[in-house]
Amino acid sequence: MSRARSHLRAALFLVAVSPRAATARIAAQRGLSAWPAPQEPGMEYQDAVRTLNTLQTNAGYLEQAKRQRGDPQTQLEAMELYLARSGLQVEDLDRLNIIHVTGTKGKGSTCAFTERILRSYGLKTGFFRSSGSSPHLVQVRERIRINGQPISPELFTKHFWHLYHQLEETKDNSSCASMPAYFRFLTLMAFHVFLQEKVDLAVVEVGIGGTYDCTNIIRKPVVCGVSSLGIDHTNLLGDTVEKIAWQKGGIFKPGVPAFTVLQPDSPLAVLRDRAQQISCPLYLCPPLDALEEGGPPLMLGLDGDHQRSNAALALQLARCWLQQQDHQGIGELKSSRLSLHQQLPLAPVFQPTSRMCDGLRDTEWPGRTQVLQRGPLTWYLDGAHTSSSMQACVRWFHQALQSHQRPGSEPEVRVLLFNSTGDRDPAALLKLLQPCKFDYAVFCPNLTEVSSMGNADQQNFTVTLDQVLLRCLEHQQHWSRLDEGQVGPDLWGTPGPETAGPTSLLPTPCPASTHRSSSLVFSCISHALQWISQGRDPVFQHPASPRGLLAHPVADSGASVLGSAAAIHVLVTGSLHLVGGVLRLLEPSLAQ
Repeated sequence: MSRARSHLRAALFLVAVSPRAATARIAAQRGLSAWPAPQEPGMEYQDAVRTLNTLQTNAGYLEQAKRQRGDPQTQLEAMELYLARSGLQVEDLDRLNIIHVTGTKGKGSTCAFTERILRSYGLKTGFFRSSGSSPHLVQVRERIRINGQPISPELFTKHFWHLYHQLEETKDNSSCASMPAYFRFLTLMAFHVFLQEKVDLAVVEVGIGGTYDCTNIIRKPVVCGVSSLGIDHTNLLGDTVEKIAWQKGGIFKPGVPAFTVLQPDSPLAVLRDRAQQISCPLYLCPPLDALEEGGPPLMLGLDGDHQRSNAALALQLARCWLQQQDHQGIGELKSSRLSLHQQLPLAPVFQPTSRMCDGLRDTEWPGRTQVLQRGPLTWYLDGAHTSSSMQACVRWFHQALQSHQRPGSEPEVRVLLFNSTGDRDPAALLKLLQPCKFDYAVFCPNLTEVSSMGNADQQNFTVTLDQVLLRCLEHQQHWSRLDEGQVGPDLWGTPGPETAGPTSLLPTPCPASTHRSSSLVFSCISHALQWISQGRDPVFQHPASPRGLLAHPVADSGASVLGSAAAIHVLVTGSLHLVGGVLRLLEPSLAQ
């Protein structure tokens, strides 16, 4: 039997439940009809989230919607109708003083930097994440924030039922469905929360793309931003970066300033043309180095060199917003705008104020280049899920490993915990991770437990358990083929085994490893963490016995290695859903 077939058989053996039986059981438990619309507005938070989850579309309908999504104007008109039924008009959104941000990668970090900078000026901020590709990590209320904090369960519950009943009472026989889908509902709810809570400004992240996105009913933002572009969501946005750039440029508005970071020439030209067509003044952000000249280096609260581009964009967005609002303290101008590559005018080079510096330094964004040091275990969490973001993740992981090396020659083990969802190419992502020389590669679905019924925030009705488990087995097969082929150069420039010496940049691998990792598939995140931690994480202590979790040669031998290693370095990546599930178990306080 081939090695690949052996891996598949081992994976099937390791799945702790029968996928088909579990799927049937969960489907019976979670049936949409099981969550009727409540009659009392004061129902509990979990009831509100369960009802919200019924607005998730099933996988079949999702595919149909992709094929029949219609033109963007029809999409936006439907969203405007929902807004009107909820009691608001598009003009009401102008009072929110919105900063609208899109992009393929880095848009969430850019929003986080921007919001924190403006909060350092004493402003009351709102922050909404509608992105389906960048989900809430632990609880859905993370998507709607006031002054950087998720709204309380009480506030979420109050606004959810108010909006839900308002839409129920205004439904008619028009072509518009009685209830908007999940992300449209959350977008409407965010607008209501921000208006009623009287925020000074709202940072709104685009969900997917721009032109088709439900947040694009915003007609008069104060300023717009476009972070780095790349290939993602090709089934919705197009299969080239130029098509994707056109979609992202759909948020540009006449006369509203917009900023972007340095992009490849071709998509940058698309953004320029899109902006010119609608008379949107678009500027290219100078690198962060230019803003640091003559002053101390800017300290960023988010690790990774790729965050410098996001911080540069955030500084321009924040400064432009302050300038548009005639706010004092926007930073001393160093130079005027200059032409760059004849593509776009350069945004101002200015001296960041002390408040801007404080905001950049104090920015927090869980699940992005995050490190948790816990006894012998170090967890490295990054939700990279595109090729470019995975390259940045690998570079960050390399740097982080160096800073967490332990003196001495005791064995250290490296573990990859990975999952990938949607239409992304897992083989390409895994190939980028191979130079990290993991001793073990672990794959599992984005389920904290085999059944997530106990927590409504973790429910997902768009896929079945069968589908996610089969995808994990495919990931394992991809990894096994890469392992057998030993493909690709070492992106870290690490000497090979025959030349590696004291000058090696990497910690010495565990003696049990020959840089050909063993791989396992688990049926949920909890089981994967039990095996990886072997009871040695001082916070994550599961009642089940780790050694008794599985009866399999790889799991048994790995348990011995992990149980005795001086240090265990675990990289969790490939999906923000996965990172969120891991954080939920490692940091129980996040779920409180």
